[in-house]
Amino acid sequence: MLGFYGKIVRMPSADHAWVATAPDPAPRRHTPSPFWDVSREDWAQLATGLASPLSAAEISALRGLGDPMDVGEVSAIYLPVSLLLNHYVTTNQRLHERLRRFLGTRETNTPYVIGVAGSVAVGKSTVARVLQELLSRWDSTPRVSLVTTDGFLLPNKTLQERNLMERKGFPESYDLPALLRFITAIKSGEPRVRAPYYSHSRYDIVPDREVVVEHPDVLILEGLNVLQSPELDQQASVSDLIDFGVYIDARTSDIERWYIDRFMKLQQEAFPDPHAYFHKYAALGPREAAETARDIWRSVNLPNLEQNIARTKARARLILQKDADHSVHRILLRKL
Repeated sequence: MLGFYGKIVRMPSADHAWVATAPDPAPRRHTPSPFWDVSREDWAQLATGLASPLSAAEISALRGLGDPMDVGEVSAIYLPVSLLLNHYVTTNQRLHERLRRFLGTRETNTPYVIGVAGSVAVGKSTVARVLQELLSRWDSTPRVSLVTTDGFLLPNKTLQERNLMERKGFPESYDLPALLRFITAIKSGEPRVRAPYYSHSRYDIVPDREVVVEHPDVLILEGLNVLQSPELDQQASVSDLIDFGVYIDARTSDIERWYIDRFMKLQQEAFPDPHAYFHKYAALGPREAAETARDIWRSVNLPNLEQNIARTKARARLILQKDADHSVHRILLRKL
């Protein structure tokens, strides 16, 4: 299924061409890696002949604030990603069919769970939405649901009682048992599974709203720490229930700049709402707003990235490394 990757990966050559008049170069050392390292150009060739099913208007509606995702990026990066994921899902479906015949059961397929992880402001929400749309266009996966782990953050009242408001987004700020129950129910084939609804404007859980997932072919679970390994005192973690993990990576300096830029745009577009949690920042001048955003980044989001999120990168099957303009320039795919 994945044999064609052997043609595009740049591996050290076993043969060396020597120039008689030049000194022998130092021998090239091959550093073992569990990942195939693929350039943007080679990756784009994997979907040659396939037209992106998403129009420019559809992509514009899917992308997050400050993320310049366009048709070219979808065609070069995310269409091949969806093709790859489709291979994994259909192979998994065939395996389940064989297991059903082996066991003599009539149970339906177990939904395939894809985790999308990465830092705040790295663009993982846009990636998750684009992948949801692309995967739903494949015949074998017409039902693709998307749930963010924001809905499993503890309510602000609970965070305040536990003195965790300044650590919102850190692993301890989530209702992990509830999240595990949710994914377990999905993987168990429950016909209707409910998740809490999170409002970014309120910056809190909305008690009278919920997200309902009805037996999807694929569930995309997007969140900061979805690939985190279990703690020593935990029996299971979310990553144990994820079939395929995607990590969105970028230089820390770029993510900081994206975070500040997004904060500045939100200050103009969302914070003026008197019901918004961050309304208190609406009246700040441009310089004060930028300094406030930088302080929040460096006191909360950067420590979370360094202490928790970035450490989960090696657990991903696919790592998409972004450049300063949000375009993906390097792809790392875990070897089977």
